[in-house]
Amino acid sequence: MAKDINSDVFPEETKLKLSIFRECFKEWFPVFLNNGHIEKIFIYDLFAGSGKDSEGTSGSPLILLQETKGENGKYCEQVYKNNNKPTILFGFNEKVKKKFFLLKENVENELKSCEKTCPLGKCILSENCYIDNKDFKELIQSQSFLNILQNRKFGKFILLDQYGFKHITDNVFLKLVYSPFTDFIFFISSSFIRRFKDEPAVNAYFKKENIKFDEEKPNECHREIAKYFKALIPKEKEYYVHNFTIKKGANYYGLIFGTNHSLGMEKFLTVCWKQDPLAGESNCNIDNDFEEGTLFFNPTNTNKIQMVKNKIKEKIKNGIIRDNLTGLRYALSEGCRPKLFVEVVDELLKMKKITIVGKINRTASSVHKAKKYEISVL
Repeated sequence: MAKDINSDVFPEETKLKLSIFRECFKEWFPVFLNNGHIEKIFIYDLFAGSGKDSEGTSGSPLILLQETKGENGKYCEQVYKNNNKPTILFGFNEKVKKKFFLLKENVENELKSCEKTCPLGKCILSENCYIDNKDFKELIQSQSFLNILQNRKFGKFILLDQYGFKHITDNVFLKLVYSPFTDFIFFISSSFIRRFKDEPAVNAYFKKENIKFDEEKPNECHREIAKYFKALIPKEKEYYVHNFTIKKGANYYGLIFGTNHSLGMEKFLTVCWKQDPLAGESNCNIDNDFEEGTLFFNPTNTNKIQMVKNKIKEKIKNGIIRDNLTGLRYALSEGCRPKLFVEVVDELLKMKKITIVGKINRTASSVHKAKKYEISVL
């Protein structure tokens, strides 16, 4: 049986993971709340745990409830004034019976506590909060869940904080990738996969020949797991995946985020680069950059930033990136904020390596709204 982390105090690495969950959802929720085409918002936490640690620190299901309300209940008030539109629904699942009953109690207490200070007179969240204790495989394969995933009028946020690695198979990943208006984030034990990659228990879920671990760089094992999942996405499909490595002792775990939309990727990268200003993907110095306080520390030109800049320059030179929209999306796909592409264009223009065909703009956020211009190499 997996260790129950909720029965003790959350370690710092778990608190970091929960902080990323919180900030990611905080960025995501208002986008869908203010999308007039979305009729319902489904918020899923399918490995919810018991909801709190032994000191009462909120776990992921309570975090989702708290952030859905917004600061001083502003989102609840917005939905209430809009005749309860869009409808907001929660699906919390915990398979272990003991934790399931604790989860129910903690969620109910959270809602009751909120109601005491709610000026609306009626909680708009409590009536649409469903708690279950089913097996994940049963849930993910159910027709009702599939119908929700495929509905283009529904926005979906799916949190999959699994123990280990076995639940997010290739098929599950692709099912989420092909679901419209669906963002997801899942946890995976990358060090375990690396350590036991030749064992049948791992090979049953991953094609080991498609994962290229460098035994000299164990800190990059989660990057390799992310590459494995990225390679499953058809090349013609625009889709964004980013990873965040969490080191605990000698082991490396990680988060993988997926979204259909460039704005979703922008939002998640904002969270990651805030946590890791060197590479935007780890709680450790994954690329061996100069540390803050040392003589050569330069957060504006780290190894990751310089590597991606060089890739962008090479692709412009070779005619692969011929316009700003392609370049902005490429920066996102490499796990960097779009402003990196703008900086490269400014640099190449200054060096008279390129010219712009059309009206140049320096759009570096909400890139889906950017006006297109062409790039000509001199």
